[in-house]
Amino acid sequence: MTATPTHRGDLPNAAVGSISGPGAPRPSHHFRQYDVMGAHLDGSGTRFTVWAPNALSVCVAGSFNGWHGESLERIDDGSGLWHGRVEGARAGDYYKYRIQGAHGGWMDKADPYAMRCEHPPGTASQIWELSHGWGDREWMAQRGQRQSHRAPMSIYEVHLGSWQREEDGRMLNYRDIAVRLASHCRAMGFTHVELMPVAEHPFYGSWGYQTTGYFAPTARYGTPQDLMVMVDTLHQHGIGVLLDWVGSHFPADWHALAQFDGTALYEHQDPRLGYHPQWNSLIFNYGRYEVRDFLISNALFWLEKYHFDGLRVDAVASMLYLDFAREPGQWIPNQFGGNQNLEAVRFLQDLNSAVYAQFPDVHVIAEESTAWAGVSRPVHHGGLGFGMKWNMGWMNDTLRYIARPHFYRRWHGDDIRFSSVYAFNENFVLPLSHDEVVYGKGSLLGRQPGDEWQRFAGLRCLYGLMWTHPGKKLLFMGGEFGQLQEWHHERTLDWHLWARPLHAGVARWVADLNAAYRSLPALHVNDFDAEGFGWLPVDTGEPQTVLAFVRRGAPGDAPVVALCNMTAEPRVALRVGLPCAGAWRELLNSDATGYGGSGMGNLGRVDATDTPLADCPASATLTLPPLATLVLVAQAN
Repeated sequence: MTATPTHRGDLPNAAVGSISGPGAPRPSHHFRQYDVMGAHLDGSGTRFTVWAPNALSVCVAGSFNGWHGESLERIDDGSGLWHGRVEGARAGDYYKYRIQGAHGGWMDKADPYAMRCEHPPGTASQIWELSHGWGDREWMAQRGQRQSHRAPMSIYEVHLGSWQREEDGRMLNYRDIAVRLASHCRAMGFTHVELMPVAEHPFYGSWGYQTTGYFAPTARYGTPQDLMVMVDTLHQHGIGVLLDWVGSHFPADWHALAQFDGTALYEHQDPRLGYHPQWNSLIFNYGRYEVRDFLISNALFWLEKYHFDGLRVDAVASMLYLDFAREPGQWIPNQFGGNQNLEAVRFLQDLNSAVYAQFPDVHVIAEESTAWAGVSRPVHHGGLGFGMKWNMGWMNDTLRYIARPHFYRRWHGDDIRFSSVYAFNENFVLPLSHDEVVYGKGSLLGRQPGDEWQRFAGLRCLYGLMWTHPGKKLLFMGGEFGQLQEWHHERTLDWHLWARPLHAGVARWVADLNAAYRSLPALHVNDFDAEGFGWLPVDTGEPQTVLAFVRRGAPGDAPVVALCNMTAEPRVALRVGLPCAGAWRELLNSDATGYGGSGMGNLGRVDATDTPLADCPASATLTLPPLATLVLVAQAN
């Protein structure tokens, strides 16, 4: 039976007992705090350790003692830690810390280091032991090679509660999702899954971005072991798993981190530093080493205990800038008078250094939306130390461009071409994420102009451009088959649309793009190197709605050419400059009838002659279908 903890803030001292047991050692300044902090089984009992430096008294109350608090002892070394052992507290028991705050009031707090939480709307912590017989040895041994910067990386972003559900609307267990998700990703050719935050969160509508249980996977989908099975299953099917991680802010829910010991402990006291007006949440105090240790330990925890292959760090821009989402007078400049959060910068550098030191074969990916220099450059070179960064500039420019009526696109060529200017300044991921299909933005398909056929053709063209553009790829669930409705967390995707030919054609196109991206080195080896990209000329007089570029891999790899027609007017007898003469295979054509297109093309082959065009030594005359992407591969002579 699930116990119901007390939530009153003025608990009487009469509910306090005592705890006996050996003293817990004070943890040093390190990033494995989860080995000491929180609740740890100890024979027939459990050891508890919690950080509450300004508390007057700390007890632990739970289902093992009828929710009558038993006192913890303050460790007399200035660490602010309280500890003790409770005989009879066993795995599965619920508990909270009963804290008498600095001002004398009592409050019940969930354990910041709890490894499992009560199913929402319950807020108690749960004693849990993390054990699992992992079967992903082969994946882990090959991980460094399979997700190196020169390897293909095509990410499928998933919100677990709305990807699929039972017919009656009930949420699936992690294990059930794992089997279906592995099968889907293998069929579609994605190399990785990125899970939107799974750490416990009381408000389901936050999608996990308002985290309260930083070390506990949400109980909505099962136990910690169920999540381990999910990651294990995906690994055994050759699919990497990334976790969306929130270290930028936390909610003010009273049972969690806010005012944990009656004072601003994890957050700043001054709201100009500690309150986030855009999200109505609290900002971590990165100047406290205990807070840095908490967050860095948490990042390492998910990578170690759950075998995640990387972290996508949410809202990095909000961490870097003191004036983020603030008006004048609502923020405090740094010591040099600037708006940079120097403590957050140091924290991010420490985070990335710690992660890559322990797990050199994982990725830490920044969702950073500004032009901050060196986000994905090493710390010892003055960067923040991330492995990759979301290319929000490419996303915004591209989606703005594709929403324009076809006729007007000729005057906005800079929007679709500008990304090439900075494409190699960082190690970029091209994201078409959940943020682009919510809050009235509509679906990616719905943003396309024109009639139904043109909207589907335009979506296929967009994906063709994305998959051939330098950078790793990320697509939010539903995009792979042309979801019609805007995404909502309370309903599943419209899987029935797969029965409609145009939607099924989009899915086939994405699967074939993934296959080409994975099999052709030129499309992925130099995703982060300017040597791997170059614009190609087209006949003078053509409007700036035809994109032509070459992708190159290592020496000896066949070059790949991509051509995109961003209008509904077919280009017949279009002359294009090419890197070399000879036969070029028309590997992919988004206008093929199998994808829902009109069937225009070049019969699978384009022949280039030694006739130069601009600075290209060869050229070819070809047909470029309407709203289509062609992928040409040079054939060996």
